[in-house]
Amino acid sequence: MRENLRGNNTLKDYLEKYPNSLAYKFLHKQPDPGVSFEPLRNYLDLAYVGVISIGTPPQKFKVVFDTGSADLWVPSVYCSSRACATHRTFNPLLSSTFLVSGQPVNLVYGSGKVSGFLAYDTVQIGGLVDLSQAFSLSLEEEPGNFMEFAVFDGILGLSYPSLALRGATPVFDNLWKQGLIAQNLFAFYLSRMEIPAVPVPQARECVQIKSAATSKPFGSAWRVAELEKCCHFSEPFLSLPPRSKDEKGSVLMLGGVDPSYYRGDLHWVPVSRPTYWQGTVTDISVNGEVIACDGGCQAIIDTGTSLLTGPRDPVLNIQELINAQHSYDGEYAVDCNAVHTLPDIVFTIDGGNYPVPASAYIQKNHLGTCRSNFEESVGDEPYSDIWVLGDVFLRLYFTAFDRANNRIGLAPAV
Repeated sequence: MRENLRGNNTLKDYLEKYPNSLAYKFLHKQPDPGVSFEPLRNYLDLAYVGVISIGTPPQKFKVVFDTGSADLWVPSVYCSSRACATHRTFNPLLSSTFLVSGQPVNLVYGSGKVSGFLAYDTVQIGGLVDLSQAFSLSLEEEPGNFMEFAVFDGILGLSYPSLALRGATPVFDNLWKQGLIAQNLFAFYLSRMEIPAVPVPQARECVQIKSAATSKPFGSAWRVAELEKCCHFSEPFLSLPPRSKDEKGSVLMLGGVDPSYYRGDLHWVPVSRPTYWQGTVTDISVNGEVIACDGGCQAIIDTGTSLLTGPRDPVLNIQELINAQHSYDGEYAVDCNAVHTLPDIVFTIDGGNYPVPASAYIQKNHLGTCRSNFEESVGDEPYSDIWVLGDVFLRLYFTAFDRANNRIGLAPAV
């Protein structure tokens, strides 16, 4: 069916109209009472994107749900950047519930920035209707090459309100204040996807994909964008089946958790600093020997980062341990056969052990080569001395974010 649609140049239209895999049918047929589900689409294990709407009548946007930031922004029709020309843009004149504040906005991320103005309108997410939600409309997105080919239009932040713009209440806080969710928590289940290889003639034309995943969330977008830009096969990846039990796709849960997505009980980790979703790591070890974080360190659970990032020296030690070789593009190459022999790297968090196997920390790309999923933090980032456990970790462990009790729940994902 997919090949027939592609041959008739109708695949893109079909996927936009029917984006949901069998997992989505499962979600809609058997919803857990009290929990709202927002299905997410997995782009190459590098970005997880959902669809929200803003305005009356609703205007739809693809967004990254980012636990490492707090603000919501989408492009506006007034944006002059090339990036806005390749994405959906919000038109205030078409919404009867739109209100403008006039407050200028400058959002800075690791690899780019967004400038614009603050506004208020109705936001719909996971079947919930959030009234008078503050959000930013971009007038300029820099640098353009990061966002121009991104698979998402904007970003919806889910961290603590202390990271939000002045005068702006984050989306999740408004959902709770307006009585739209049963519990003051949300959770993520992220599926895993196999990346098909590119035919050799096409692969030779592709540029090497430089990872900047620590520069969240643009890093994930950049890696996906470069792949789609140079290889011209973005749509075939839109609904590849995830490798997960019962074909359940990636999902954001609002107002509760569904225990069928994880095994055993959630292990609750206290938030050490209620700004980011940050907790204390006791140590990082291999075969019982501490290799990093000796004496304890801090880690942020971040859905907006695709890799496992940490301070330079400990990460370089890990690269050496797994025999990863530094390549000209800045990444670390690993022998693909090593996935069967390399040991688990264990993060001990608040007394619980969370193994990350080689099959998770080694990533095989479209060219058939393997890279390390560990990366050193950029020096000028505010948390360059802190570990960031991104999607590599979240694919292994179902994660609940409990605002009511300032804690993070972890359990092995099904």
